[in-house]
Amino acid sequence: MSSAPRATRSPSRPRRRRAAPAVLLIAALFATACGTTTTDPAPDALSREPLTAAPTSYPLTIDNCGKQLTFAKAPSRVLLTNGASVAEVESFIALGIQDRIVANSQSYGLSDEAGMAEKVAAVPTGGLTLNENMAVPREQILAQRPDLVISTWYGEFDDKIGSISRDALAASGIPGFVDPANCTLGNPAATADEKARAQRQTVDASFDLLLTLGRIFDVQQRAVNYVKQQRDRIAAVQRRVDGKPRPNVLLVYPGMTGMNSNGLPAVFGGGIYDDVINRAGGRNPFGGKSFEQLADVNAEALAATPVDLVVIGRYRADEDAAKEADALFTKFPQWAASKNKKCITLSDSPYVGPLNAIAIENIADALHPGN
Repeated sequence: MSSAPRATRSPSRPRRRRAAPAVLLIAALFATACGTTTTDPAPDALSREPLTAAPTSYPLTIDNCGKQLTFAKAPSRVLLTNGASVAEVESFIALGIQDRIVANSQSYGLSDEAGMAEKVAAVPTGGLTLNENMAVPREQILAQRPDLVISTWYGEFDDKIGSISRDALAASGIPGFVDPANCTLGNPAATADEKARAQRQTVDASFDLLLTLGRIFDVQQRAVNYVKQQRDRIAAVQRRVDGKPRPNVLLVYPGMTGMNSNGLPAVFGGGIYDDVINRAGGRNPFGGKSFEQLADVNAEALAATPVDLVVIGRYRADEDAAKEADALFTKFPQWAASKNKKCITLSDSPYVGPLNAIAIENIADALHPGN
């Protein structure tokens, strides 16, 4: 989650129900969000991984989004496609394996973790440029001679958008890995059961990516340690908000108005977004909504929705979150959040990625100060 896809930044109304590649690209951010509202997890239900992990034994074969990928050794020339994401590059950095990346096309220019944006900027780009579909062209991918190509979402491995298929990569001896959180996005063969599972995702989707990368790159102990630390932070928040009232939290990204049919800020709901808000001691008034339903949210629906806290998401460093919040408060003065000027700003931490604990801590602090 380069910066925001150009096609998503236009204030003009997009053609509805059209699965254009640029729309699907930015929809990768929503992909883990479309589903039923998560139930309140038990405060101490976040310690699942063992405290120690055995080294990886090669050759390693894993199942990834319908394909078996085999690694004779840890990859050393990794290419990261764009996918409107920073989940993958930030996960590499969290695990200390960013030196394995030869070409990265993911960057927001900002982060909720101090120093993370600078670390992302320091990862080699390999001179990658994106085509009109916001995809890394096939020729550029092959020119980098990667031994692993990683995509945020299934549909990005598609020669129809100028990229390259996983089968074509495999024919060249290159595994094509899809973030497991987004196996169904852009996958015409995805079953109803697979889609339903994707719709119920939680912060575990972030941890699954980290632990899988840990296996592939033989840094399993680092992955386990990092995930354990994040789980402990989240569990600590849940203990302090347990039993408290659950105010309504609206998560919006004004920089993504192109995702809303009515020219409004993009409203995020469902899946991991509901889970993050829920673990922080709040509730998402648009929880459980599908991508299509969220795209159709209009001013009347927002006006009728009780909102106690607005979370303004920034997708690019030059976005003015305070200005965007004031615009919403003026447009919807009936919100409790508007009357109390209750607003915080986040960027990459609510998404699938290694920083979910930051979003949960910040939302909890805003909702339940002093607890």
